Amino acid sequence: MGYTVAVMGATGNVGREVLNIMSERNFPADEVIALASKRSVGSEISYGEDDILKVENLATFDFNGVDIVLSSPGASVSAEFSPKAVAAGAVVIDNTSHYRMDPDVPLVVPEVNPQAIGKYKKKGIIANPNCSTIQMLVALKPLHDLAKIERIVVATYQSVSGSGKEAMDELFNQTRGIFVNEPASSNRQVFSKQIAFNTIPHIDKFMDDGQTKEEWKMVVETKKILDPKIKVTASCVRVPVFIGHAEAVNIEFANPISDDEARVALQNAPGVIVVDHRTDEGYVTQAECAGEDAVYVSRIRSDPTIDNGLNLWVVSDNLRKGAALNTVQIAEELIKNYLKK
Repeated sequence: MGYTVAVMGATGNVGREVLNIMSERNFPADEVIALASKRSVGSEISYGEDDILKVENLATFDFNGVDIVLSSPGASVSAEFSPKAVAAGAVVIDNTSHYRMDPDVPLVVPEVNPQAIGKYKKKGIIANPNCSTIQMLVALKPLHDLAKIERIVVATYQSVSGSGKEAMDELFNQTRGIFVNEPASSNRQVFSKQIAFNTIPHIDKFMDDGQTKEEWKMVVETKKILDPKIKVTASCVRVPVFIGHAEAVNIEFANPISDDEARVALQNAPGVIVVDHRTDEGYVTQAECAGEDAVYVSRIRSDPTIDNGLNLWVVSDNLRKGAALNTVQIAEELIKNYLKK
């Protein structure tokens, strides 16, 4: 017997990926319902190769009879409709930022802390972490188990798809415009500065202490998911790439760890693929990870400037493992261990 699953925000980048991944993984759903705003009602969206779903109106939808809601509609929309879904008996797996730091809501990366899923009963909601946090922690969990991480310094190189379809359109239009001598400012709506042929050290809002909200998320989410004692500092940068986030990660451990030991631990870790050859092309880039499920780790090397230091290069598709895939994996774990029919 399968489940009834509703996908909130089904017409967005992440919502479409959720539907694709559910189909690819043969998710045990008897019925899948696509929900979006009023302007998308009646439009059609693919579910696998053969099925077409008609989009229904989230604002008027009755959640009674729905078992699981996979939510990616934006934080304010989730804040309004997730409690309604829970009140009707559904479990919500939310990919927005709204519930991540709620102490009564588990924040889960299945390869890192699957045991936290069991805490969902407090509010009926499970939160999906930020995309950049997810890929970093998938890579760092086996190393933390091996030598205990004390401090992380991370610089991210994040694709524009993290800001949605409009951001992808802006990169495309600016790039095309530059070649016909259009000023970049004429094609700027999403980003604070030109994104084509440029990098922007500013993702999300600035906070009082000078860090951005994206940088803050990486700090607090790492502590909640992996270990509250870990010190984290992040610099998050938007780069002119359509899909795929990259991270340069410097780690300081409590105990000695060699690059060979780290390489073996990562090769045996779930969700990780190591491509680390000290030759030309012996590493993975964002262009190569797009459309893939794994977190790729390259450039594994010791940091001789600190005791027990290590450097990594980590890349992953932010729409898949950084969002949709992680959401579906949480749902699979929920079904396997908590929602047996």
